[in-house]
Amino acid sequence: MAAKKPIYKTDEEIELIRESSLLIDKTLAELAPLIQPGVTPLELDRLADTFIRDHQAIPGFYKLYGFPNSICTSINEAVVHGIPTNVPLKSGDIISVDIGIIKNQFWGDSAYTFAVGEVSPQVKQLLDVTKKSLYLGIEQAIDGNKLGDIGHAIQAYTESFGFGVVRDLVGHGLGRDLHEEPQVPNYGKRGTGMVLQEGLVIAIEPVSKTGTHKV
Repeated sequence: MAAKKPIYKTDEEIELIRESSLLIDKTLAELAPLIQPGVTPLELDRLADTFIRDHQAIPGFYKLYGFPNSICTSINEAVVHGIPTNVPLKSGDIISVDIGIIKNQFWGDSAYTFAVGEVSPQVKQLLDVTKKSLYLGIEQAIDGNKLGDIGHAIQAYTESFGFGVVRDLVGHGLGRDLHEEPQVPNYGKRGTGMVLQEGLVIAIEPVSKTGTHKV
């Protein structure tokens, strides 16, 4: 069976993906003020579902691979794909809110990790380093660079602070499907992998943690 190849997008298709992605940004902004001690992930899930549908889009994660909710809420040591619960958040928690939506037949996919109340200095540093690593990865996502340049930038920066870069979870291509080629690891060697070309749309998803790279 032939390996799947990346699907390059037209300018018009990229604008539709941008529209989907910006709606996720607006949804996260809607939830952000509510992410306080006492709120439950299920409350956030219901609010996000309503907000997305009110903007003529579909919560893409709902029923995808059997997932029961509209957003993923991963708390503390949960790395990704957490199912929202009725357990209230408390000060010192962190919660990753991962949202996928479909609008005009194209996906948006984005996550943000929020600190709940006061978090420890180590956790605050982990959040700051991971966010910075994302932007370093994005800087390498240019026409003519290699896929490994993205992973190398993320890995080198993250590991310089003693944090681990998770190997089991990677970013991916994005378009009419949530998971398209290529896979986008958060580790790698500079100058290796496929050549990045104009028209490729990818989700760069740094996942880092205290301790080793193992989940």
